[in-house]
Amino acid sequence: MASADMLDFDVLVVGGGLTGLRAATEAADQGVRVAVLSKVHPLRSHSVAAQGGVNAALNNNRSVGEDSWRSHAYDTVRGSDYLADQDAVDIMCQAAPAAVLELEHMGLVFSRDGEGRIGQRPFGGAGFPRTCYAADRTGHNMLHTLYEQTMKRDIQFFDERFVTSLQVSKGRCQGLTAYDLVKGEMVGFCAKAIILATGGYGRVFSHSTNAHINTGDGTYLALMAGVPLKDMEFVQFHPTTLYGTNILMSEAARGEGGMLFNSKGERFMRRYAPQAMELAPRDIVARAIQSEIEEGNGFEGGFVHLDLTHLGEDTIMERLPGIRQISIDFAGVDPIDRPIPVQPGQHYSMGGVDAGNDCSTTLPGLFAAGEASCLSVHGANRLGGNSLLETVVFGKIAGRAAVEQARSQPAIDDSGLKERLRSEASRIEALHSGSEEGGKVAEVREGLKTCMFRDFGVYRSRKRMERGILEISHLKNRAKALRINDSSKSFNLAVVEALELQSMLPMAEAIALCALAREESRGAHWRTDFPQRDDKQFLAHSLVTLENGQMKLSQLPVRLGRYEIRERVY
Repeated sequence: MASADMLDFDVLVVGGGLTGLRAATEAADQGVRVAVLSKVHPLRSHSVAAQGGVNAALNNNRSVGEDSWRSHAYDTVRGSDYLADQDAVDIMCQAAPAAVLELEHMGLVFSRDGEGRIGQRPFGGAGFPRTCYAADRTGHNMLHTLYEQTMKRDIQFFDERFVTSLQVSKGRCQGLTAYDLVKGEMVGFCAKAIILATGGYGRVFSHSTNAHINTGDGTYLALMAGVPLKDMEFVQFHPTTLYGTNILMSEAARGEGGMLFNSKGERFMRRYAPQAMELAPRDIVARAIQSEIEEGNGFEGGFVHLDLTHLGEDTIMERLPGIRQISIDFAGVDPIDRPIPVQPGQHYSMGGVDAGNDCSTTLPGLFAAGEASCLSVHGANRLGGNSLLETVVFGKIAGRAAVEQARSQPAIDDSGLKERLRSEASRIEALHSGSEEGGKVAEVREGLKTCMFRDFGVYRSRKRMERGILEISHLKNRAKALRINDSSKSFNLAVVEALELQSMLPMAEAIALCALAREESRGAHWRTDFPQRDDKQFLAHSLVTLENGQMKLSQLPVRLGRYEIRERVY
């Protein structure tokens, strides 16, 4: 049993987004004690910003033939540039129709077609219109629906708790430490099973669609506990983010017929993906836009136009109301009358905590799911509509697997947790007494983000990346003596930002080292000095582990299957 001054549960979920909530509901339904820790209120999780939809082979739209989960899996594997583990992809795609119908039965209101069935729109890289949607607010509707479900269950929430470390006892993950933002104090949690569902690390980059909370906290926790990270070099850049703010302009806009034009009035995707055009996979469209901008065919400032005007007011108001409102509010452009200025921006983290098909990690007692994990169902490039699917399919799997783990672990060993709490409290206290030589958190953070987008962006090369690695090393040294001036106790966001930076720096280093080592171009990882895919040397996952404070790289074979490896032609 845990000590009297420690909180203990059977299953502890870190993260209150879609993955975390789906894991928590599944675990609670199995009759165990469940808690959810989140550094923000769950309804402020980044899942709420997902716009376009969730993929499933429901076969409601038969305009181009008969869809199936196998077709969905093939599109996913091909879109991944064959780096996805095919057995994991099969699990996700086979479970997709039931997962979507389960959400509908929970109360999620999907958009409907003319016959009253769940509407399905085309998305990039897909051979069939299989993306189910709720206008262009799908993530918002899903998150609210799942949060309502958690309120019906015996699930304890600890909002505004920032998890700072995992506690490993006797070779198992059996607890964690968390900073209580309200009280400004450390608190200890024990659990028989812990699920990391903390989302991605997009805020490592300066131009990102991600919420400010997406700083790689869960992947950092796993790395520090000795768990490998996988495929960290694969970072997706969404082709259409709003110029200036990088707010997402959903792929749904192109799925409904939106077209891309350069400053010469050319529909330039004809040169890059003549068959798929604007609905090629995201990595291809992002590189096409970036190429147009760098070749001088963009508009002044560095953007192209996403034109929806031909769709008409009725279609835009019915299917893309959020896109229209964002464009008006943040760009002063009404897409009913004028094209939207867009540019590529970081969007999704294909890499993450190395996890198996049951979401277990190499550390017994620790599970990872959703964007924080790398199973890998996305490989080198994620297809739009598959991220929301991953959250509910593998969130459910993680919840069930964690319960099985908890039932096989009769007692919690909290030895060492009190000492870790004292150590973590001292680490936070040290932030108030750092030297002036270290620099301010904001300065180091902005320097890191600028470096990552500049040197590890849409296009990469050895020269750029070696420069970036040197800068990351310099920023790491500065961060050893960070100093914050806010001494307040409650809701000290300066402490939070400093802790986030301590997560971001190792994530940036892992991305950089993996990207430099992968001397090929595959999916979202595009090397100008190695422009071809190299299956002989690099049809393998990249692994990063921490040994004696240094990152070590290795490879893990891709689990292949029924889908033959071919060149990607769109």
